[in-house]
Amino acid sequence: MAKQKTAATVAALIQPVFEDVELELVDVTFTKEGNGWYLRIFIDKPGGVDIEDCQNVSREIELILDETDPIPQSYILEVSSPGIERPLKKPADYDRFSGSLANITTYAPLEGKKNFRGRLIGLRGSDVVLAVNGSEIIIPFEQVAGAHLEVEF
Repeated sequence: MAKQKTAATVAALIQPVFEDVELELVDVTFTKEGNGWYLRIFIDKPGGVDIEDCQNVSREIELILDETDPIPQSYILEVSSPGIERPLKKPADYDRFSGSLANITTYAPLEGKKNFRGRLIGLRGSDVVLAVNGSEIIIPFEQVAGAHLEVEF
């Protein structure tokens, strides 16, 4: 739980970096891998991000983190694109990527299942709507444990 709190704290601290630019803060994760800690910042923009976007954001974020020092241990900062299997984090993501193939996992079973793969229809009120095998599956947003786009070939 401390890892999630650290990620949320960092996200709040760096959000101003994204306010007047076309870049979007997609996600922040803080994880331990082997002997090291990694702070990963995922950014995006229409048409995708390039290395220059990542470098510029990394520089700005480093200044903020050096000044505020929210993480007591040493860590490696990584700034990158969310990739082609982009996570769906915010309610607006579900409408933005309507029509895309997605995989959604829920905290508790719905209709006896916790994993759903289908075509994203979008949001209806506070429910995520997913087309699965010709039927609509309604998933309350607060029940979404994780969601990401899937690659289509």
